[in-house]
Amino acid sequence: MGSSCTNAMSKLHYIPTKDYILEPLSLPESQAGGGGEAISEGFPVLPCVFCEIRCPAAEKDKLLKHMCVDHKLVIADVKLIADFSRYVLYWREQFKKRPITDYCSVIRTNSEGPVEAQEDYFLLCDVLPEDRVLREQLQQRRLEEILEQQQQERNDTGFHGVCLFCSEEFTGNRSVLFNHMAKDHGFNVGLPDNIVYCNMFLETLQKKLDNLQCLYCEKTFRDKNALKDHMRKKQHRRINAKNQEYDQFYTINYLELGKTWEEVQSEDDRELIENQEDDWSDWQDHPICAVCLFCELQADTTEKLYDHMKDAHGFDLLQIKTMLGLNFYQQVKLVNFIRREIHQCRCHGCQKKFSSKAEVVSHMAETEHIMSLPDRSIWDQPQYYFPTYENDTLLCALSDSESDSAVEDQKEEILVIGEDISNLQALKQSSVLNQLLRGETPR
Repeated sequence: MGSSCTNAMSKLHYIPTKDYILEPLSLPESQAGGGGEAISEGFPVLPCVFCEIRCPAAEKDKLLKHMCVDHKLVIADVKLIADFSRYVLYWREQFKKRPITDYCSVIRTNSEGPVEAQEDYFLLCDVLPEDRVLREQLQQRRLEEILEQQQQERNDTGFHGVCLFCSEEFTGNRSVLFNHMAKDHGFNVGLPDNIVYCNMFLETLQKKLDNLQCLYCEKTFRDKNALKDHMRKKQHRRINAKNQEYDQFYTINYLELGKTWEEVQSEDDRELIENQEDDWSDWQDHPICAVCLFCELQADTTEKLYDHMKDAHGFDLLQIKTMLGLNFYQQVKLVNFIRREIHQCRCHGCQKKFSSKAEVVSHMAETEHIMSLPDRSIWDQPQYYFPTYENDTLLCALSDSESDSAVEDQKEEILVIGEDISNLQALKQSSVLNQLLRGETPR
């Protein structure tokens, strides 16, 4: 439906609205206005934007058909809408306030035929700035939810799962199970850190295997032995990348509005093909310079930059990270927030505006506002995932708390006790390795 509507755009008569949205939109939550459209978690109910018809989320196509046939409304590129429930709730409220012609393009069918045979359809698409902003905000909200979910799964150590192929049980982090299946069974689904909703992913795979279905070619077999032989002989121990059912489990599919992993990958491949004949023999690598948050000083290492900001400006980024318990993504948002505030000549502590960056820095030094951050809700926003400066090297050098603790653990001294080798023959006979080979339990 979306592609056919897009092709018809050149024939539309677009009726613009004067009220462009220049500020963040307020998205409806569980209830919209007085209509009482409740969205129950796990089983959302989708309302029609005009009448009292309701459809389960699984029957979204039925709702789209109803709005097209009964109300002459066509929504373009539905598959690119990150949260269709909130999308229809938002427009349901807007259509109560103003006529549909203020928002939608008009398509007149059979325009050359008799008047009684002509019909007007209304196209709701991102040509309308308000619709475009709404779609982008829904995408940003979804991206934030996905990244938070991914971070929780990375930090979770209470996982318990069973291998899909050998029934061995694993506890701790999910990556242990995925690495086991890749190493011991040749079943590789990519880096565990690139996967989200791991439990649901594993349940989906297990359900297919329980239904005697090959994960790659998706053929069904008569019994488990036939399925195992097929997947082993045909090297089908991998998922079908063309099956869009798996897209929800990979973070790459949430990064850009309207782009799947295939489109992102094709762009990368195209860039490699275009540049494969380039001559890089004269390439000279230049040192990477990270720039201070408050002045123009550049340092060739992050350690030097952190020391400079602490000594010259009294700003300790590592201390803030430790005090607030910031993960990697929160550090990114904080740096981008401070960069933007300084760029706009505004103190991030009290929000006072100045005429130059030098005045801001001087003010923060005098008032000791440089280490005073506003409420987390001010800077911990999805808009600050995007860098204020495209070439901000500091963002690439931020560290995760997990990696920091791992480095600290490596620094601890490990006590090594040497074995007594005065009687080498007796040592060989009593070694733990020999006991294991004989099937004995080491003491």
